Amino acid sequence: MKQNITLLDGALGTALWAKAEAHGWKKEPVWIYNLEHPEIVSEIAREYADAGSEIILANTFGANGPSVARSSSYAVRDVVTAGVKLAKDAVAGRSIRVGLDVGPLSELMEPYGDLEEEEVAEIYAEMFTAGIEAGADLIFLETFIDLAMLRVAAEEAKKYGVPVFCSLSFERLGKTMMGNSPDDMIEELEPLGVDAIGMNCSLGPDLAVPIIQKFAGKTAIPLLFKPNAGMPVLAADGTESAAFSAKAFADGIMPALEFVDYIGGCCGSAPSYIREIAGRLGKCAD
Repeated sequence: MKQNITLLDGALGTALWAKAEAHGWKKEPVWIYNLEHPEIVSEIAREYADAGSEIILANTFGANGPSVARSSSYAVRDVVTAGVKLAKDAVAGRSIRVGLDVGPLSELMEPYGDLEEEEVAEIYAEMFTAGIEAGADLIFLETFIDLAMLRVAAEEAKKYGVPVFCSLSFERLGKTMMGNSPDDMIEELEPLGVDAIGMNCSLGPDLAVPIIQKFAGKTAIPLLFKPNAGMPVLAADGTESAAFSAKAFADGIMPALEFVDYIGGCCGSAPSYIREIAGRLGKCAD
């Protein structure tokens, strides 16, 4: 096992929807909860901190200008500022960093869509400015499927003087939906001086480990790995559960602990998954 692996958090969106459902609240874009139900946002941040996460992500993943305008009357600055401050307050007094969580835009860039690079950079700059001014310690760009869009976001993020983590979402054959490979990612992002690269979401540990292995030995950039908990399993009563239990998830990612630098979970995972990984890493959760 590699030494000094940093433990990330797990799923935020699915975890927040589960909490909202338990309260009988409407399922909405989860960034809305920063302003309308901040108590559950704070609660999940504390749960990940208690489980052993050393970096947690603010509830800001989809809070970009077009999405916020489409789904609410809120301002991006208010949503992002609230998300970062809720996370910072939840881990106050602990040696835990808070990342500004940033995802891809719903529209595609030229030549596949109408978005131009300058427009994309401006959209992300609005998020980055709000997040860094609110106190985010790093920028975490994740779940991108278009390396070109990720490059634009990363170039803009590097202007803010904080660590920048970059993650693509790969399909089972080892490429993103836009055809980008691990080698493409290394070639495109290494010159930018980003602080970590890797993969998240889309696949459970069984299918994701062979893909993250394709990065090993090819770059000096630290590697991050956040697979999901597998495709949800539908029970006869209509309830869903994760394909991988916390133990099975931790068992499945063990081979990656030989070469990754940051490890966590994505959709379907929960604080119990992070606590299980913390045990494998010999880290003491609260």
